[in-house]
Amino acid sequence: MNLLQQIGAASLLVVLTLCLQCAGVAALITWLRSVAARGLRDLRMFHSAVLVMQTTVVVIVLHGMVILLWASCYRGLCFSTWESAFYFSASSYTTVGYGDLILPLKWRLLGPLESMVGMLMSGISVGLLFAVITHLVEGESQSRLSLRAEPVTADPIGLPQR
Repeated sequence: MNLLQQIGAASLLVVLTLCLQCAGVAALITWLRSVAARGLRDLRMFHSAVLVMQTTVVVIVLHGMVILLWASCYRGLCFSTWESAFYFSASSYTTVGYGDLILPLKWRLLGPLESMVGMLMSGISVGLLFAVITHLVEGESQSRLSLRAEPVTADPIGLPQR
Protein backbone atom coordinates (compact mmCIF):
# COMPACT_ATOMS: atom_id res chain seq x y z
CA MET A 1 0.00 0.00 0.00
CA ASN A 2 2.90 2.39 0.67
CA LEU A 3 4.06 2.22 -2.94
CA LEU A 4 0.55 2.91 -4.24
CA GLN A 5 0.24 5.92 -1.94
CA GLN A 6 3.59 7.26 -3.14
CA ILE A 7 2.63 6.74 -6.78
CA GLY A 8 -0.71 8.46 -6.23
CA ALA A 9 0.82 11.44 -4.42
CA ALA A 10 3.64 11.67 -6.97
CA SER A 11 1.25 11.54 -9.93
CA LEU A 12 -0.98 14.23 -8.45
CA LEU A 13 1.99 16.49 -7.66
CA VAL A 14 3.49 16.08 -11.13
CA VAL A 15 0.15 16.81 -12.85
CA LEU A 16 -0.48 19.87 -10.67
CA THR A 17 3.09 21.07 -11.25
CA LEU A 18 2.72 20.75 -15.01
CA CYS A 19 -0.63 22.54 -14.96
CA LEU A 20 0.76 25.40 -12.87
CA GLN A 21 4.00 25.71 -14.84
CA CYS A 22 2.33 25.46 -18.25
CA ALA A 23 -0.38 27.96 -17.36
CA GLY A 24 2.20 30.39 -15.98
CA VAL A 25 4.51 30.05 -18.99
CA ALA A 26 1.57 30.38 -21.40
CA ALA A 27 0.45 33.59 -19.68
CA LEU A 28 4.00 34.91 -19.74
CA ILE A 29 4.37 34.08 -23.46
CA THR A 30 1.07 35.82 -24.21
CA TRP A 31 2.29 38.93 -22.40
CA LEU A 32 5.68 38.78 -24.13
CA ARG A 33 3.99 38.48 -27.52
CA SER A 34 1.92 41.56 -26.77
CA VAL A 35 5.13 43.42 -25.95
CA ALA A 36 6.75 42.12 -29.16
CA ALA A 37 3.71 43.14 -31.21
CA ARG A 38 4.29 46.76 -30.19
CA GLY A 39 7.59 46.56 -32.04
CA LEU A 40 11.22 46.70 -31.05
CA ARG A 41 11.52 50.42 -31.72
CA ASP A 42 9.89 50.96 -28.34
CA LEU A 43 12.39 48.64 -26.61
CA ARG A 44 15.42 50.78 -25.99
CA MET A 45 18.22 49.60 -23.70
CA PHE A 46 16.45 50.51 -20.45
CA HIS A 47 13.16 48.99 -21.57
CA SER A 48 14.92 45.81 -22.73
CA ALA A 49 16.59 45.47 -19.33
CA VAL A 50 13.26 45.99 -17.59
CA LEU A 51 11.62 43.37 -19.83
CA VAL A 52 14.29 40.79 -18.99
CA MET A 53 14.01 41.64 -15.27
CA GLN A 54 10.22 41.38 -15.32
CA THR A 55 10.38 38.04 -17.12
CA THR A 56 12.95 36.74 -14.63
CA VAL A 57 10.88 37.85 -11.63
CA VAL A 58 7.78 36.14 -13.02
CA VAL A 59 9.78 32.94 -13.59
CA ILE A 60 11.13 33.04 -10.02
CA VAL A 61 7.63 33.60 -8.61
CA LEU A 62 6.31 30.74 -10.74
CA HIS A 63 9.00 28.40 -9.39
CA GLY A 64 8.22 29.61 -5.87
CA MET A 65 4.58 28.66 -6.38
CA VAL A 66 5.59 25.16 -7.51
CA ILE A 67 7.88 24.82 -4.48
CA LEU A 68 4.97 25.91 -2.28
CA LEU A 69 2.74 23.29 -3.91
CA TRP A 70 5.21 20.52 -3.04
CA ALA A 71 5.78 22.02 0.42
CA SER A 72 2.03 21.86 1.05
CA CYS A 73 2.13 18.15 0.35
CA TYR A 74 5.16 17.66 2.60
CA ARG A 75 3.48 19.69 5.35
CA GLY A 76 0.43 17.47 5.23
CA LEU A 77 2.32 14.19 4.97
CA CYS A 78 5.71 14.52 6.63
CA PHE A 79 6.75 17.71 8.41
CA SER A 80 5.30 19.41 11.46
CA THR A 81 6.17 22.99 10.40
CA TRP A 82 5.77 25.03 7.23
CA GLU A 83 9.36 26.20 7.53
CA SER A 84 10.67 22.63 7.37
CA ALA A 85 8.33 21.68 4.53
CA PHE A 86 9.22 24.74 2.44
CA TYR A 87 12.94 24.37 3.18
CA PHE A 88 12.95 20.70 2.17
CA SER A 89 10.91 21.41 -0.94
CA ALA A 90 13.15 24.29 -2.05
CA SER A 91 16.34 22.31 -1.49
CA SER A 92 14.91 19.32 -3.36
CA TYR A 93 13.43 21.36 -6.25
CA THR A 94 16.71 23.18 -6.81
CA THR A 95 18.63 19.88 -6.48
CA VAL A 96 20.75 21.28 -3.64
CA GLY A 97 19.57 18.54 -1.28
CA TYR A 98 21.50 19.38 1.88
CA GLY A 99 20.39 16.20 3.61
CA ASP A 100 19.77 17.80 7.00
CA LEU A 101 16.05 17.06 6.63
CA ILE A 102 14.87 13.76 5.23
CA LEU A 103 11.48 12.39 4.36
CA PRO A 104 10.04 9.47 6.29
CA LEU A 105 10.72 6.11 4.68
CA LYS A 106 7.11 5.92 3.50
CA TRP A 107 7.48 9.10 1.35
CA ARG A 108 11.17 9.08 0.44
CA LEU A 109 10.62 8.72 -3.32
CA LEU A 110 8.96 12.15 -3.50
CA GLY A 111 12.25 14.03 -2.89
CA PRO A 112 14.13 12.72 -5.94
CA LEU A 113 11.00 13.11 -8.06
CA GLU A 114 10.74 16.77 -7.05
CA SER A 115 14.39 17.24 -8.01
CA MET A 116 13.77 15.76 -11.44
CA VAL A 117 10.68 17.92 -11.94
CA GLY A 118 12.60 20.98 -10.74
CA MET A 119 15.36 20.39 -13.31
CA LEU A 120 12.82 20.04 -16.11
CA MET A 121 10.84 23.12 -15.08
CA SER A 122 14.07 25.12 -14.75
CA GLY A 123 14.99 24.04 -18.26
CA ILE A 124 11.70 25.38 -19.57
CA SER A 125 12.35 28.68 -17.80
CA VAL A 126 15.89 28.97 -19.13
CA GLY A 127 14.61 28.28 -22.64
CA LEU A 128 12.01 31.02 -22.26
CA LEU A 129 14.56 33.53 -20.97
CA PHE A 130 16.91 32.58 -23.81
CA ALA A 131 14.11 33.20 -26.34
CA VAL A 132 13.38 36.63 -24.84
CA ILE A 133 17.02 37.68 -24.89
CA THR A 134 17.50 36.29 -28.42
CA HIS A 135 14.49 38.32 -29.54
CA LEU A 136 15.95 41.46 -28.02
CA VAL A 137 19.43 40.88 -29.47
CA GLU A 138 18.44 39.80 -32.97
CA GLY A 139 15.61 42.25 -33.38
CA GLU A 140 12.44 42.02 -35.36
CA SER A 141 13.85 40.20 -38.40
CA GLN A 142 14.62 36.93 -36.59
CA SER A 143 11.98 37.10 -33.88
CA ARG A 144 10.39 33.87 -32.76
CA LEU A 145 8.11 35.72 -30.35
CA SER A 146 6.28 37.71 -33.01
CA LEU A 147 2.81 36.74 -34.07
CA ARG A 148 3.71 36.31 -37.75
CA ALA A 149 3.89 32.71 -38.86
CA GLU A 150 6.69 31.72 -41.19
CA PRO A 151 5.93 29.07 -43.79
CA VAL A 152 7.37 25.69 -42.96
CA THR A 153 8.49 23.38 -45.75
CA ALA A 154 9.81 19.85 -45.54
CA ASP A 155 13.04 18.57 -47.00
CA PRO A 156 13.12 15.22 -48.87
CA ILE A 157 13.46 13.21 -45.65
CA GLY A 158 10.57 15.03 -43.98
CA LEU A 159 12.38 17.35 -41.55
CA PRO A 160 10.73 20.79 -41.27
CA GLN A 161 12.78 23.72 -42.53
CA ARG A 162 12.18 27.45 -42.49
